[in-house]
Amino acid sequence: MATILIVDDDDAFRDGLAETVHDLGHTPLEACSGRQAFELLREHPVPDCIFLDFRLPDVDGLSVLESLRNTAGLHQVPVVMLTAYATSDNTIGAMRLGAFEHLTKPVGRGEIAALLERIVATRAAAPAPEEARAFAGEPPSREPQLLGISEAMRDVQKRLGRAAGTNSTVLITGETGTGKEVAARVLHRASARFNGPFVAVNCAAIPQDLLESELFGHGKGAFTGAYAERRGRFEEASGGTLFLDEVGDMPLAMQAKLLRVLQERQITPLGTSRTIVVDVRIVAATHRDLTAMVAFGTFRQDLSYRLNVIPLHMPPLRERVADILPLAEHFLAALAAPDESARKHLSAEAERLLVNFAWPGNVRELANAIERASALAPASLLTRDDFAFLFDPATGAADAIPASLIDLPLNDALAQLERALITRALALAAGNRAEAARRLGISRQSLYTRLANLGLPDSAPDA
Repeated sequence: MATILIVDDDDAFRDGLAETVHDLGHTPLEACSGRQAFELLREHPVPDCIFLDFRLPDVDGLSVLESLRNTAGLHQVPVVMLTAYATSDNTIGAMRLGAFEHLTKPVGRGEIAALLERIVATRAAAPAPEEARAFAGEPPSREPQLLGISEAMRDVQKRLGRAAGTNSTVLITGETGTGKEVAARVLHRASARFNGPFVAVNCAAIPQDLLESELFGHGKGAFTGAYAERRGRFEEASGGTLFLDEVGDMPLAMQAKLLRVLQERQITPLGTSRTIVVDVRIVAATHRDLTAMVAFGTFRQDLSYRLNVIPLHMPPLRERVADILPLAEHFLAALAAPDESARKHLSAEAERLLVNFAWPGNVRELANAIERASALAPASLLTRDDFAFLFDPATGAADAIPASLIDLPLNDALAQLERALITRALALAAGNRAEAARRLGISRQSLYTRLANLGLPDSAPDA
């Protein structure tokens, strides 16, 4: 049915993948290095798909992917990147360069079969992808990182990588503290505008009567106190990215003016008749439900369409339980840098507490909790007692009801809570459904039924 080129220096993995591809009715080609891959590509017809490892003995996989994207006749071939350890940088980098998918080893037969079915079904009709510029490489460690190893965050990283290859407007949604501005900064850094400015504006923090001047600038004498001409944030961000945080808090009158700028890409500073053409990429963010606001008449529907070209939802921390401990360790390491000997560690009891806590403030609350406990703990090992501030002193119990559930109808709240508990149990059980069912106190068959009802994946192997 299809010809599949597999590029991987791990002989056992490559041979096993080739055997799976053959059993599925396709023709495998094998290469153990980047150089051998290009030799095969010169000798054989263009393959229908390429499985490409990130780490090769002669060149890294991203360089091979970049070469493929810049080679006539090969730039449209779907490339599936493979890695033994997925990071936000290699995921975003791969998707930024137009990878079809990014998989973490080991890869199951069912996953390969479903992926090849998608590729074969869409190969003929797929539009040619834009030729991508080279990914900017590993960002400096001082830059914000979109950290996470959970499937929820891997999906965010993939979508962000695809969005970075475009100039389209992006709307980032999510609860407070989920990392919306971090995502915006990572998107800017991964885009073709990475050399341009990144300008952030918090629409909720600026008084309504000053927001227009803040965004568009003003001329001398435009209002009392305007003693000199001032450039607005749109003009400051020209050539780069303008991040409009909490855009859902923007007043209706200002929404109309923003809509016109998005349509015309021109601004008129307050108190002037000058028209200034601006070249900016808009990334907006909000913790509010814009759809509900449109229904209530507090947000313009036409503006929501203009902003929501590429949606990017940041999941709450309770839906990415697998990220809690890695994030906590990352924050501890950052607090100790550069003196690694001063680093503090979590006891097993503290780890259990962090994993089971609801984290209504999400990643921001976790970072704050780690810093506070680290600063006040008398010993290098952080215990449950060092996180006592997470508990309600009046009841001695942690606030286990996330803020996002309080205002929901009962059935919706129960469904979200059930989803969060099952996701956490599967994460703690490393995907083992029998162990997850035991943790939840239900039968394995009941877990299967709940997974199906909630639309959760049922692909993890049993013990």
